[in-house]
Amino acid sequence: MAGNAKALSPKATLMVGATLFSMFFGAGNLILPPLLGVQAGTATLPATIGFFITGVGLPVLGIVAVALAGTVRELADRVHPVFSRVFVAAVYLAIGPCLAIPRTSSTAFEMLAPLLPAGISVEVVRLVFSVAFFALSFALAMHPGRLTRLLGRVTGPALILLIVGVVVPSLVSLATGQVQVAPAPVAPYDTNAAVQGFLTGYQTMDLLASLTFGLVIATNIRNLGVTDTGGVMREVCRAGVIAGVLMMAIYGGLAVVGFDLSAALAGATNGAEVITASATMHYGTLGTAVVAAIFLLACLNVCTGLISCCGTYFAEELPRVPYRVWAIGFAAFSCVISNFGLDAILAFSVPLLNALYPVAIVLVIGGMAHRLLDAYPLTWPVTVGLVGVSSVVVSLRDAFAPGVWVIFDALPFADMGLGWVLLAVVGIVLGVCLSAPGKMRRR
Repeated sequence: MAGNAKALSPKATLMVGATLFSMFFGAGNLILPPLLGVQAGTATLPATIGFFITGVGLPVLGIVAVALAGTVRELADRVHPVFSRVFVAAVYLAIGPCLAIPRTSSTAFEMLAPLLPAGISVEVVRLVFSVAFFALSFALAMHPGRLTRLLGRVTGPALILLIVGVVVPSLVSLATGQVQVAPAPVAPYDTNAAVQGFLTGYQTMDLLASLTFGLVIATNIRNLGVTDTGGVMREVCRAGVIAGVLMMAIYGGLAVVGFDLSAALAGATNGAEVITASATMHYGTLGTAVVAAIFLLACLNVCTGLISCCGTYFAEELPRVPYRVWAIGFAAFSCVISNFGLDAILAFSVPLLNALYPVAIVLVIGGMAHRLLDAYPLTWPVTVGLVGVSSVVVSLRDAFAPGVWVIFDALPFADMGLGWVLLAVVGIVLGVCLSAPGKMRRR
């Protein structure tokens, strides 16, 4: 398409939506809904609805909010330029070497582990696997072009076919009443399952990723010929709906897989174990091998992209350190972290994401209403400041001194991990009140 078109063709719209979906879609995301289904048991439906809000809804809104604001830096600059640099760097570290990159290796290894011969040292094999995995990922990150595109075209459709193959038998079992009686929900879903599903959605990290994706999608739409602001926003929203529908279908289906096995796999600790068990049950050892192979390729592709993305960002921020050095450092650091195992990485991710997500949610909601909030500029630093202090303090407490009382525990909904919501409301009110005198003087 060329010129200043008002809208994309249906084919182009689907292509942009599929592109956005593929950017979100990583093998690591697949391990969360099956475990939710196992642990939530009879409360799987409300837990899944909560998961949809943070795992699907907020990432789509993040895309739109950033497209409205321009870039994530422009959005965060409304709080303060220093905050913007720190927060954006923290987002890249979270979706990079601190969590997402190590999770790719750990997830791939968890899928391969059932194929290991009896008696072999799992720790030694994990170490050898991770070194080889990250060495190859680094090599691809140096020349990602043709091979990375090939892996993306092959593993994306193959992984979707795999999911269909795993999900359909569970759906058939559910439709025909062959599912074993699901047990009662266990921690953390034994109380407020919907809220716990909401908090579990943090671990997809897709809201954080969406803050870096919005500009990319908007740029692609402009390159396809839609250049007016209104048209770009409409196409971003349409792409978000397409990506959101695909993600909801996948997450919902995988939650059903976990629900189907909730009685048989009580005590499972990660979703990779659940998917492997389902594939093995329905397709035998061949199913396990196919699952492992496709997850390996998908994780390798995601890892390569994340190393490249994070290395590029930090090389631009700190140009004295070249891209190659950043890429080597991220690969080596992630290799070390991955050897702690998938369970340890997921446990570590909870406090870190609990610190970042409330701030990201506030920024996204503010970005959706930026024209209104920009009229009262102090709402940005006051609201984000209150929410940020609360989420960081509570997360540090949860990580290093669980059970110790902090003042933020007195807030409503604090026992559900949502004490920051009231602070956000208070911050907006205070920001409006503090900004009002200045606004009156300008008039």
